[in-house]
Amino acid sequence: MTVIGGFVFLLACVFGGYIVAGGQMGPILHALPFEMLIIGGAAIGSFLMSNSVADAKHTLAAVGKAIKGGRYGQQDYLDLGTLLHRLLRVAQQKGAAGLEPHIEKPEESPIFSAYPRIAKDPHAVMLICDYLRMVGMNADDPHQIEDIMANELRKLRNEELHAAHALQNTADALPALGIVAAVLGVIKTMGSIDKPPAVLGGMIGSALVGTFLGVLLAYGLVGPLAVRLKGVVEEEARFFEVIRAVLVAHLHGNAPQVAVEAGRKTMPSGLMPDFAAMEAALQDAGR
Repeated sequence: MTVIGGFVFLLACVFGGYIVAGGQMGPILHALPFEMLIIGGAAIGSFLMSNSVADAKHTLAAVGKAIKGGRYGQQDYLDLGTLLHRLLRVAQQKGAAGLEPHIEKPEESPIFSAYPRIAKDPHAVMLICDYLRMVGMNADDPHQIEDIMANELRKLRNEELHAAHALQNTADALPALGIVAAVLGVIKTMGSIDKPPAVLGGMIGSALVGTFLGVLLAYGLVGPLAVRLKGVVEEEARFFEVIRAVLVAHLHGNAPQVAVEAGRKTMPSGLMPDFAAMEAALQDAGR
């Protein structure tokens, strides 16, 4: 929720400083609805022109992701390590036949059911099941599997990053759209050039609100949202990289515990459990 807190702090500093300096909120509040209609409407229209309906829906959902932050915590990484360890032990002890019930119907698997947050993540479940299924079909060249997984993870990452790019494009357009609103305000003012100076001053001030709003929305809201969303996508992509690291290490002939340790080393530093915590989690899962 730091996004909301940061934006509230930004508004407090901008308008608080303006008021303390002797500025009057009246002209801004009077012009705000009309300028927002012009700038916001133009931004939404240009956004819809440059994105498909599916991309627009994805971007709206991604805004919520940017506000909430990454969905994986240290416990999720511990759960992922123990889940993969249990699956690899089954593969090691019972072969493809023993693993098949878990990867063909993961929703009915007691192993997946023990980790409900991962079981509800369709991308994570798909990656684990698809590549363990490929291994069971004798596609056991670790280099080939690693390349295929890398390409798929790159595809998923790029698809998720599209929303961040769309927001950034909108942020880049907002200052210019603010100028459009300001120019319209100047045109309106020039049409009333015979009015008293006090009236003209108010009209010019209202016109400049458009430029102000365009810049504020671009660099104070939409741009930071795009950057935050990109960071969240990159952070969540590391979760899937752990799956790739563990499965590739397994294909290289390493024991399940060693494969999980290889995956632990790829976890984000701030979320990576230490060796003792992972070891304890694996021991608890094996009981």
